Amino acid sequence: MNKPYHVAGYVKLAKLWERTRKQALELHQEYYHRKFADSADSVLVDVYVDITGYKQIYKRMEMVRLLRDCTLGRVNCIATQTKAYLAPNTEELCYLLYFLFHIGPRIDIVSEDDPLQIDTIRNPEKQREALIKMADDYVALNAADYQDWESKLNQAMNKLV
Repeated sequence: MNKPYHVAGYVKLAKLWERTRKQALELHQEYYHRKFADSADSVLVDVYVDITGYKQIYKRMEMVRLLRDCTLGRVNCIATQTKAYLAPNTEELCYLLYFLFHIGPRIDIVSEDDPLQIDTIRNPEKQREALIKMADDYVALNAADYQDWESKLNQAMNKLV
């Protein structure tokens, strides 16, 4: 059975988790496997866990791998417990959203952080359209900075084996 959502679980943990890396990875792997085990419309592709002090998306190797998998059509939905895992600030979030919403294959995002969760699948209150507009407007303010960011991201993706 082909399931329409090829889901990636994404987690960004602070560098201090490096001391308990193995346990942290196991915990998040188990969490996402349980969460999607009985899903009728989703299959878990992988769980991507960054344990790093880097804030920039293009420096987080698991996020880079996830974004590459999105561009290759392996992933079409990113699930995260909190949107704070996705980006540390407005600029990174807008650049990430712009990238994801303009790469070609439709990518959806679902977070669990109520009451302000992101859910572009069910799309309450037309979130997807609002997020696209926000990202487009933000990038339009300084397209050169976005192009520099995207170039760094593409370089990082190209370095992956």
